Amino acid sequence: MKKKWMWIAPLALIGFALFISLGGYAVMSLWNWLLPPMFGWHALTFWQALGILVLSRLLFGGFGMNSGPRSRMGEGFRGRMRDRMHGRLEERMEEHFAAMTPDERERFRQRMRDKFGLGPCGGAPQS
Repeated sequence: MKKKWMWIAPLALIGFALFISLGGYAVMSLWNWLLPPMFGWHALTFWQALGILVLSRLLFGGFGMNSGPRSRMGEGFRGRMRDRMHGRLEERMEEHFAAMTPDERERFRQRMRDKFGLGPCGGAPQS
């Protein structure tokens, strides 16, 4: 078992470094290809691009460790509150829709189609 870990740990570190390097290089290449010609901004170095990548992940995406169906387990109070609010809203909408007559439901559907430009289920907008 120890021999297995002796190979996995260095390979994992090399893979992690390679992944980070490729991410930094991709950000740098895209930035330097698009933004200086379009807006006249300065070109970036690799380290600046890596800093932008880390900053954007922190601000907008985390580090991907909470992805998947169980991602909300560790969110704590805010996640539970959001789930409860969503559940209550769904229940209220179902109750409201169930209490409508068939004519009221059709009028409601038609108003939604008119308001949001949607055609019949799955279809294109009708003119």
